[in-house]
Amino acid sequence: MAEKRNIFLIGPMGAGKSTIGRQLSQQLHMEFYDSDQEIEKRTGADINWVFDLEGESGFRERERKVIHELTQKNGIVLATGGGSVKFKDNRNVLSSRGIVIYLETTIEKQLLRTKRDKTRPLLKFNTSNRLILENLASERNVLYEEIADIKVTTDNKSAKSVSYHIIQLLEKI
Repeated sequence: MAEKRNIFLIGPMGAGKSTIGRQLSQQLHMEFYDSDQEIEKRTGADINWVFDLEGESGFRERERKVIHELTQKNGIVLATGGGSVKFKDNRNVLSSRGIVIYLETTIEKQLLRTKRDKTRPLLKFNTSNRLILENLASERNVLYEEIADIKVTTDNKSAKSVSYHIIQLLEKI
């Protein structure tokens, strides 16, 4: 990529956005950001605390501000939160300021990858995580598809191989 355009990773929790984003940023020599980590850094608290105190709407407003600010940078890789696409403003900003890559994964892989993760506010309730993930997928997958320039499946692949594949696809654009 002669010119360093922004790369924005979208997709459900457990798709590998943060891990693959770090790989991409290293391989492409670009700065990496994770919207959730950026919110934690700015609030001085973890995402669960923000959710508990401000609810999902408070968290989403913080997320909107972070995404709006970070997408104004040049030559970055940004891993977004799974629900960031719920808001049209975020979808517009992401699609107009960089290349949007949808990291797709199955519910089964999400369950495996998030099984021991206690940092997922939407998975900390006593209901079925499978049911929660299925509901989120039915709500969000169409939104991921709507703004994606590239779609890559991450199941049964290492972060390094997915990153390499993405770089090959980016070179064709």
